[in-house]
Amino acid sequence: MRNAGTMILYRNLEQGQIFEDMTWIIEHYGSDYYNREDIRSLCYESFHDLIELAASHGFEGNLWHNYLTFLMVNNENAYSRACENRGKISGTLNELARHDFAVFQKLFTFDFRELVQELEIPELLLLEDYQRSEQTARVFNHRIRDRICALSVRLEQAESAEEFQAEATKFYGEFGVGKLGLHKAFRIEHEGREPKIVPITNIAHVHLSDLVGYEQQKQKLIDNTEAFVRGKQANNCLLFGDAGTGKSTSIKAIINQYYEQGLRMIELYKHQFQDLNSVIAQIKNRNYKFIIYMDDLSFEEFEIEYKYLKAVIEGGLEKKPDNVLIYATSNRRHLVREKFSDKEERDDDLHTRDTVQEKLSLVSRFGVTIYFGSPDQKEFHEIVRRLAQKHQIQMEEETLLLEADRWELNHGGPSGRCAQQFINALLGKDKTAIGKERL
Repeated sequence: MRNAGTMILYRNLEQGQIFEDMTWIIEHYGSDYYNREDIRSLCYESFHDLIELAASHGFEGNLWHNYLTFLMVNNENAYSRACENRGKISGTLNELARHDFAVFQKLFTFDFRELVQELEIPELLLLEDYQRSEQTARVFNHRIRDRICALSVRLEQAESAEEFQAEATKFYGEFGVGKLGLHKAFRIEHEGREPKIVPITNIAHVHLSDLVGYEQQKQKLIDNTEAFVRGKQANNCLLFGDAGTGKSTSIKAIINQYYEQGLRMIELYKHQFQDLNSVIAQIKNRNYKFIIYMDDLSFEEFEIEYKYLKAVIEGGLEKKPDNVLIYATSNRRHLVREKFSDKEERDDDLHTRDTVQEKLSLVSRFGVTIYFGSPDQKEFHEIVRRLAQKHQIQMEEETLLLEADRWELNHGGPSGRCAQQFINALLGKDKTAIGKERL
């Protein structure tokens, strides 16, 4: 068998310590040179790590195959990146990858009964048919887990390195590779001085249809996003308006709706603007479309980060990549706060118009602006009805709407958020009490 150490492209594997230890055991367990008890101890340690990985990721079936598949779909190398969202490629990379896939296939076909007999570890056979507990898998995304487990089964059935490679390459073409391919949304964290793009493994599964009303606003957002994912010209987008009207929900729904078409989202906070150039540099050559999402964006008059953001969005020497857009939400139409006292300062300013334009110019960097206003009473009632129906709340409509009106009077006025909080309050009550008590 080709030694795992001869791998060319699939090196520096994420969570690869198990791989290194297990492949070493497979290659040396029958040798008289190494101490048998040390090999047994290393095998038990690797066994433990595999079980922990399975528990945290929700794997089931053949854990060894799941693990090898997990390594392949997460390893970003010259071949896997070339295949992401494209599929099969030609050239030297294709031949080099086949060499590595031949190694992977041999590891897939390894019979653990040989280790069981040699090292007297009968528990190893449990790796071949592991049954997960439904109380586990809190860390990983079940959608991604299911795709890895399904690919693991198909790779197990491959009869040659060519078939093995074809299945892996097909996966890269359909779902991508690594964290950017498998996950929908990301946040920025720091490891030392460099920002790191980290997956958000549990995001809200909301859809635009969940947002009642605002049809024109949603369509405007859809039109811009669809143009973007199809490779056409699209604009940076600002969603502004009253609090609790669905601006952030709309953005979250967009990533759920267009993930399968290669859309990804990176959440960035105001204090992380200095990382924006580095983040863009990490994603600009990938075969995905990225929305950099800035929630509740606004600046006080003394905050100067908006000037830096202006240059990054549009106006710097380096052109913003075609696969990157910025979507932001704000309660303010004009993102930089202005006060009446600014008027007094302008009276002494020889270039008043320039001063005003300096503060308003950030908004002009967003080619699409969408206003979300608070619903009127009729619209608020419709939101309450739809949410009550969705959550199967059994309550007379007249009573439901009366209680909703009382709720919104004490909770900031009518809005989608207020309606959801009212429904949550009903759901938190004893079902037998719903409709019988006043809130």
